[in-house]
Amino acid sequence: MATREERIGRSFVPGVRHPEAVAAAPAPFDVRGLVRRVLFIALLVGFTVLFIYPFIWLVSASLKPGREVFSGGLIPETIRWENYSELFNQQPMLQWTWNSILVSMAAAVSVTVSSALVAFAFVFFRFPYRNVLFGIVLATMMLPGAVTMIPQYLIWDFLGWRNTLVPLWAGNLFASPFYIFLLRQFFLGIPRELFDAANVDGASPLRTWWSVALPLTMPALIVVFVFELKAAWTDIVKPLIFLEDIEQFTLPLGLKAIVDNPSIGGELHFELLAVGGVLVTVPMIVIFFLAQRYFLEGIATTGSTGR
Repeated sequence: MATREERIGRSFVPGVRHPEAVAAAPAPFDVRGLVRRVLFIALLVGFTVLFIYPFIWLVSASLKPGREVFSGGLIPETIRWENYSELFNQQPMLQWTWNSILVSMAAAVSVTVSSALVAFAFVFFRFPYRNVLFGIVLATMMLPGAVTMIPQYLIWDFLGWRNTLVPLWAGNLFASPFYIFLLRQFFLGIPRELFDAANVDGASPLRTWWSVALPLTMPALIVVFVFELKAAWTDIVKPLIFLEDIEQFTLPLGLKAIVDNPSIGGELHFELLAVGGVLVTVPMIVIFFLAQRYFLEGIATTGSTGR
């Protein structure tokens, strides 16, 4: 029986490449593709290091003695885990953390629900000048926050809720123009026939919103929730305006108070400020990690459909 090489040789025709010979020939080495891939990976690694280095430095500084915070090395010569307990002993960190959790959750839940209601109304109901009204809602995003700051303060002071946590989140009960726009784009992607079918079955508009619209737009709702949770968690302007008692402070305002009043043992302890920075940053990292699938899905599909 002839070998594979002999069969290829006997069937050789000048100017024609035999299929088996083509299959037997090794694939050419793609140098350009390899170079592009190496450069791409190197670029990703470089940007990753660039973005995470400040957080790594912050964690390192939180574990150093005060004299070594700005020494430049990332690995502490002496690891001081007691920096964390010292900050909790010096300041009411537990109370500040609880205040931040309460405000952030209330703000995120309230703005998600209220914005989803308004956005659904713009999609579900047909009424004159609907698009004009929606344009006016979007136009309010052009108002600087400084314009409404004093009126908001006067309103909450008149209601007797100054120096409480209520003004930090209750304004979200009236929805947000940006989130209304974001959720409206998702609701527009839902087939109108589903709403009509729910109406035929006797569902009220509120029932249709709850049972049909919300389950189909869960990625968008999670995006809105995460956005507002992060915004409320790191906000310092509203607490600075409305809060006076130290027991009412949130974490960002508490850290600012430490900076403004550095007399902890007679000097400014930068390592304790680094501990506070870590405590503020880590929860947001965990939340973004847990919600990243829904977060990326919501961002990728926003505005991809509409009518």
